[in-house]
Amino acid sequence: MSGFACPWLCGAYAYPSARLFNLPSSNSSNSSLAGFMIYCSNSQFTPGGPGPGRGLSRNDLKFVLHDALDAFGVDTTHARIAREGFRSQIQKLSDIERETSICINRGVDLGKAALHIAAEDDSLVSHSSVPLPVDDFLVRLDHLSMGYCSRYSSSFTSSPEHFIYCLEKYLYVNKGFRRTGATNQSEPRALYLHSVLTHRCGSASLLSLLYSEILKMLRSWGFLSFDIEVFFPHDSSSSPRGYCKQKTKESDQSHVMTAQSLLEEMLKDLKDAFWPFQLDRTKSPFLRAARAANCSESTNDSEESAFELASVKAALHRLERGIWTSVHFGDMRRALSACERLILLQTDPKELRDYGVLLYHCGYYKEALHYLTLYQDRKKESFGLIDNVEEEEAMEKLMIRLNLILMEEGWSLPSDNRSFLRNNSEPW
Repeated sequence: MSGFACPWLCGAYAYPSARLFNLPSSNSSNSSLAGFMIYCSNSQFTPGGPGPGRGLSRNDLKFVLHDALDAFGVDTTHARIAREGFRSQIQKLSDIERETSICINRGVDLGKAALHIAAEDDSLVSHSSVPLPVDDFLVRLDHLSMGYCSRYSSSFTSSPEHFIYCLEKYLYVNKGFRRTGATNQSEPRALYLHSVLTHRCGSASLLSLLYSEILKMLRSWGFLSFDIEVFFPHDSSSSPRGYCKQKTKESDQSHVMTAQSLLEEMLKDLKDAFWPFQLDRTKSPFLRAARAANCSESTNDSEESAFELASVKAALHRLERGIWTSVHFGDMRRALSACERLILLQTDPKELRDYGVLLYHCGYYKEALHYLTLYQDRKKESFGLIDNVEEEEAMEKLMIRLNLILMEEGWSLPSDNRSFLRNNSEPW
């Protein structure tokens, strides 16, 4: 690993920031599951095949973030424990469980996984000596289900339509949970489960998780006598809704969230919100980062370029005064942590590429080249299909540059972090 602490990673600022009932494990038999359907997502990888990282060993996955922060003197003990907690949950995902609807999945505790995500990021940005109380928020999550039982117990013997009406009235009216379209970090609390439980304002993925957790709890108590699914909205304003599976239409299939797709959605929300290159959101995150590295054709829009330049200078000035920068330029630490968890989740090999381009901007050139090479290997295993010509061209230019940097005799990293910061065209 590179021998200096990158200024992208070392910003310090204050970030506001046991279940009561254990569900049976996926190996236990339960008659209440009889007749339940398992919905599969449109995965681009064949189960058991090479997949996105399925062939990667622990030696391949040498992540940078925690070690880089340690090198700068930031204690990452709590962050590492939270990451291990997330890893322990996703290791329970078999190929079948990855494609199982969140309403009946029992292989992974999605609530606990989401809280481990929140605990790691909270530790990264708050530098608190006290870890996020994951167990306390799990209890609060269970209390949410218990509250429904005490208020709407009569709905258990009513029609499915009336039960769904009562559940959504409880969740969205009585408890006041609402959806927010948090596309940037101006509302980061909408992207973390502990904050959603506290402030009752969350993303579509986290509201879907709350909805499904209540359903799973009620089913484990034997209060549900019919099959129900959660409709995940793909627009920017609708809230998740329930519907009876017996009335499922073919068009509903794309709105069914599996255990894997829900975790992926949560992590991609974080990645997009904290991606350090926020301008021109018509482009993919990778292309925006490649453009900042001058590895992609830039726009001729002089007005946008002037705005970007002015924003970069303002951000630099605030950083030099010890003040965290504008919300429009993301958070490298949380973007890296989201990328690392997406790679662990083993969904899309493009996450290797996106992680690599972030490492390039942090000055970890050897590690960046390693992950970009892993991406190329995974792409070949997937028959080398090219989805986006512009992205592939930017990728090739970036790899050429990295190889030239690493081959240059006598090349060394700059010793002055501020000089390294000032001479970069990126937003810090």
